[in-house]
Amino acid sequence: MSGKTIAEKILMNHSLSEEDIIPGNIIDAKIDLIMSHFGTGKVLLDFRKIRPSKKRKVFDPEKIIILFDHYNPAPTEKWASVHDLIRKFVKKQDIKYFYDIKEGICHQVLPEKGHIQPGMLIVGGDSHTTTYGAFNAASCGIGSTDLFYAYVKGELWFRIPETIKFNINGDLPHNVMSKDIVIKIAADHSAAVARYKSIEYVGTTMEKLSIESRMTMSNFSLELGAKFAFGVPDQKIINWLNQRTEVRSQLVKPDDDAEYLKTYDMDVSELEPQVSCPHTIDNVKPVSELKGTKINQAFLGSCTNGRFEDMKIAAKILNGKQIPDSVRMIITPASQEVWLALANSGLAEIFINAGAIITNPNCGACFGAHGGMLAPSEKCISSSNRNFRGRMGSLASEIYLASPATVAASALTGEITDPRKY
Repeated sequence: MSGKTIAEKILMNHSLSEEDIIPGNIIDAKIDLIMSHFGTGKVLLDFRKIRPSKKRKVFDPEKIIILFDHYNPAPTEKWASVHDLIRKFVKKQDIKYFYDIKEGICHQVLPEKGHIQPGMLIVGGDSHTTTYGAFNAASCGIGSTDLFYAYVKGELWFRIPETIKFNINGDLPHNVMSKDIVIKIAADHSAAVARYKSIEYVGTTMEKLSIESRMTMSNFSLELGAKFAFGVPDQKIINWLNQRTEVRSQLVKPDDDAEYLKTYDMDVSELEPQVSCPHTIDNVKPVSELKGTKINQAFLGSCTNGRFEDMKIAAKILNGKQIPDSVRMIITPASQEVWLALANSGLAEIFINAGAIITNPNCGACFGAHGGMLAPSEKCISSSNRNFRGRMGSLASEIYLASPATVAASALTGEITDPRKY
């Protein structure tokens, strides 16, 4: 029998079925953790349809985490009402971990609060739940119907995914970031390269990357179609988590003879900053080919690149300089913890003095819910993960995806700019 990949091992450890753990087979698996945000509203409506509804309980109120991040704080009466319904549901179901509007974006908050551990099987009502693969957890987003079923049963079906490996080596050039790596992967292999597949990122480059940078790659891997997306299973994960929780878990590593559908080799030593151009993430150009492309807005934030590391790099570029009046720069830290770090470190002052504005932690600008909407013909360079038509407002607007360094450099010049000169 051949060895197993990380995804195969974790699914094997959680399987409730007698099916062999080989790609293509479908199993039922026990879930360790469920995350949901505003989608909890649909779940509670489904709960009301069960008879007798008053007696129906979630499978385990300590294994469900609910928070608000997309419409946060509630921008309309409609969303205030949804929040109110969810708060009542949380109380009725005795949900232990409810963070309301006060903590930030789900994929930043859960690791910060120590909820993620290596080897876990996690589902979430948000597509970018793949983020937790940076912590050696098998995690994926699910739709509202599956989310409801998971809430009730604590298990779900999974098709065992094939696994592809990206072997990434070399030292990243100055102000070239992990976001540039994953955008380059989209450029070279398309946005469908990992459709319903598990990704394992390996190599000397990955080993050197911080946990924060690995989170960016696992997060953005959803845009490559990935079901799961794992970083290197190493001591960095343990050290990071040991500062957040007293729970101690073992890393899940692939077997030496694990079988991969394909292995892709990549050398980043000469990698130029990359930009995903409208209106797909694999419509990619190196930053040098976009010189002269004017922007109206620069957005730094989201679950992809709203961490302190991202803010620190942007602040170094902006420090002592002034953003022109022609550019609106919106900065959204991914969590209250990150916001507080900005304040305590002096980075918030740098941003404000440069002419940027800082919002509360939320998903608003990233998906055009509130705060950062684009008018027709406007262009935005964003550190987020999607640039679909109309994502941030008008269908006639344009979104360019890039690293925090490229976003900051572009904000300073009013056009898409290579950050390596800063």
